[in-house]
Amino acid sequence: MSVDVRAVTESQFHDWQRALRTGFLRTPVVSDAEVADRLAHVDLARTLGAFDRDRIVATFRSFRQEVSTVGGGSLVADAITQVTVAPTHRRRGLLSRMMAADLAAAKERGDAVATLIAAEYPIYGRFGFGPASWATEWSVDVRRTGLDPRRSGRPEDGGRIDLTEAEEIRKIGPEVHRRLAGVRAGVTNRDARGWELGTGLGHQSEPWREPYYAVYRSESGEVEGYAAYTADDKWGDAKQPMNTATVRDLIAVTPAAERALWLYLCSIDWVVTVRSGYRAPDELLPLLLPDPRAARVLTHVDMLWVRVLDVARVLQDRAYPVEGSLVLDLGDRDGLAGGRYRLDASPAGAACVRTTESADLACDVAELAVLAFGDESAVRLARLGRVDERTEGAAARADLLFRTPLRPFSPDIF
Repeated sequence: MSVDVRAVTESQFHDWQRALRTGFLRTPVVSDAEVADRLAHVDLARTLGAFDRDRIVATFRSFRQEVSTVGGGSLVADAITQVTVAPTHRRRGLLSRMMAADLAAAKERGDAVATLIAAEYPIYGRFGFGPASWATEWSVDVRRTGLDPRRSGRPEDGGRIDLTEAEEIRKIGPEVHRRLAGVRAGVTNRDARGWELGTGLGHQSEPWREPYYAVYRSESGEVEGYAAYTADDKWGDAKQPMNTATVRDLIAVTPAAERALWLYLCSIDWVVTVRSGYRAPDELLPLLLPDPRAARVLTHVDMLWVRVLDVARVLQDRAYPVEGSLVLDLGDRDGLAGGRYRLDASPAGAACVRTTESADLACDVAELAVLAFGDESAVRLARLGRVDERTEGAAARADLLFRTPLRPFSPDIF
């Protein structure tokens, strides 16, 4: 019998959650309280299931999102999440069917891009997604940093760090997060539900452990960053502390806040290791230490994947450091955003229109996503064979247009 792909109803949402848990190898037991809590925050019209007879064998959900662009602009995105296929129904094209339906609806709505966080790297490139941001996690051996162990952790720039509670973070955090989106591309908006879940409210997928919250304020009293972290309670046989502080969330919108928060975390009594959590690859952390070798890379991994749906908006709604023009020939096997486009850009703004002119560069829409968010070199992609340079010097010209001083960063997993 054929498998039917359609939106789930409220009465089917419990079974959908159970199928989701099965696909993610979590205990396939869902409480009524969890179902009620999650149901209040999903759009059932954008919650798809694959039905084999009356059993849900695949899940897929999307929601409205905003993602920051280079220069502090934003794009409306179709955020894709909770994608699973039951092990009994692999390799039957179910993901392809659900993805095609969702992307077609997103294109019809006028969404500029689709976004997701990939559980596995090889899955989404065939749907036109490219990794637009990456993340790095460090483990810092505090004893090797070269920092004076007698230092207090107090900022030396006239600012201050205060410990606070989750309630205050829910008040001050959204503005700090919005300011981060003005500094880096790739930041996805965090709505009220996100702030609740991130500070212990609502149903938690894992047992909640309340973190410590440290807020950095500048000399003038302005909040410029905060960190949420936990610490274990581990002691060695010689009665020596061996505790690890693990960063759950850290948002800093100025270099002063970034420096102050990391130095504070590396100055907490009894903490000998600091795990950074996922951070921007160009974070100040390693180099602000007297001995950067104290920060060991644990993970360097792709983070936000982007699928371009509206080429003109993606290229027009970002900033450019120099003046220049490019004609791009974009391949798109799904027919959603392919074609030839002329980009005319300058620090004053940009225009992007379809054209019949000869192309300077040719690539897939997946590579355009990587270039548009400023995290990759067109020259490097050309050397990899993922960009075809049709006009000599066009890749270098593209690098001058697309690159940005700060790499994109996506602090939220959705």
